[in-house]
Amino acid sequence: MDSAWLINFIVYSFTFYRFAIIIYILSSWFPMARDNFIIKFLADICEPYLSLFRKIIPSLASLDFSPIIAILALDFVQRTLVSFLMQNLL
Repeated sequence: MDSAWLINFIVYSFTFYRFAIIIYILSSWFPMARDNFIIKFLADICEPYLSLFRKIIPSLASLDFSPIIAILALDFVQRTLVSFLMQNLL
């Protein structure tokens, strides 16, 4: 039971980061939002991760699919990490 807080912390952290990416990507539809300090904060925490996938996955007809792949990769890492911790700690 002591390790349940660690698993919950990991799940909540990954969920927060996933929502941060989604909000950051949706904010690109609103050019005036780029000057907002919240969007600048989201850019600071999301761009390094997203840039890894933008180098690998080219945009097609001005559509950027790298955030979708980045979120799927994040989900895969979260599930793998939680599964590993549940098997070894509980």
